[in-house]
Amino acid sequence: MKLKAVEKSPSAGAPESVPRTAAEAGAPADSHEETPTTTPSLTQDPRAVPVWVRSAGLTMLAVIGAIFILQYAQAMIIPVVLGVLINYALDPFVTRLTRLHVPRPVAAGLVLITLMASTGLLLYSLRPQVSAIVQQLPDAARRLRRIVEDGRPATPSAIEQVQKAATELEKAATPSPGPLPRNGVQRVQVETPPININQYVMYGSLSLVAAAGQAVLILFLAFFLLASGDLYRRKLVKIAGPTLSEKKVTLEILREIDEQIEAFLTVQLFTSAVVAIATWLAFSALGVQQAAVWGVMAGIFNSIPYFGPVLVSGSTAIIAFLQFGTIEMALLVSAVAMAITSVEGFFLTPMLMSRAARMNAVAVFVGLLFFGWLWNVWGMLLAVPMLMVLKTVCDHVEDLQSVGELLGE
Repeated sequence: MKLKAVEKSPSAGAPESVPRTAAEAGAPADSHEETPTTTPSLTQDPRAVPVWVRSAGLTMLAVIGAIFILQYAQAMIIPVVLGVLINYALDPFVTRLTRLHVPRPVAAGLVLITLMASTGLLLYSLRPQVSAIVQQLPDAARRLRRIVEDGRPATPSAIEQVQKAATELEKAATPSPGPLPRNGVQRVQVETPPININQYVMYGSLSLVAAAGQAVLILFLAFFLLASGDLYRRKLVKIAGPTLSEKKVTLEILREIDEQIEAFLTVQLFTSAVVAIATWLAFSALGVQQAAVWGVMAGIFNSIPYFGPVLVSGSTAIIAFLQFGTIEMALLVSAVAMAITSVEGFFLTPMLMSRAARMNAVAVFVGLLFFGWLWNVWGMLLAVPMLMVLKTVCDHVEDLQSVGELLGE
């Protein structure tokens, strides 16, 4: 039904009065008035979904989508994150060279060349020890097999009984082969070995080639970031918003991220170097072979909170047991490695990390589990700086301050 506007009579000087009740319109007195009905709003409809439920559902879908994107595109995202971290670590050195009137692209190239030369020199100095470890691998494998065979009980263990039962069940579930061919050809069944070492070596070689290619891409990305300077910071401030307050908030977030990431990387490099040198000296005193290589490995894995010291202690215990053949020496070497990483983790790092953002242990542990599931070892290495960036952003955005509170101490 269309609604029409009430028109004025052209002959009358005053507008006609519209009757308000049935009595004024001449209708019978006993007639019932019809009250206008209004369409119920969405909030009054019992079948309507509350707004907070819909927003929570959309947020969950967005988070799940972001997780799938991070996992699917990790081959691209991880090099970008590593390039950004290298930029943060080397930017102070490039800035000092620019103060000496060195062009920024030239300064970035000089710093990266110095970094690559130092890394190559370190690897070349460790080359004899790495070669000795590779040559000792067959002997260590034979020794480990002999230890396992000597420690095997005479009677079958419970695990062996379960394995035998599983094998019998698998044979029962496998359909029996058909009859032999009539021409007398012998049926041949190919059995694959349980562990194909050559296949693992091939996959490892391909992984090393892929890692070398990604390292080149990361260095190029770091060079472009170092050469550009604060270009992207200025661009982010420019596109943050039209108001001055939004630009100030963006600038404050970028400034805090710069300070915290630089402080974290500086402390991490220093503590890893301390752990590597201390482990090398301690293992040399205990008579562990190739102590320098294990010291470097301890310094690298020390950058993984919580899990790093456990991996170092467990691997050094195996190495010491294979070398010395006694449980006492394995426990001693493992205890020394654990003591070095514990002193660094409980005393040195908290003292030096006062400038960086402090997060509670539960948030860091859950973040390590999440990023480790997402990106494996790289996720565990990159979890802490990414959590620091997330916490800084959440602290300055009003709608996300609850997340920053959960991450903080």
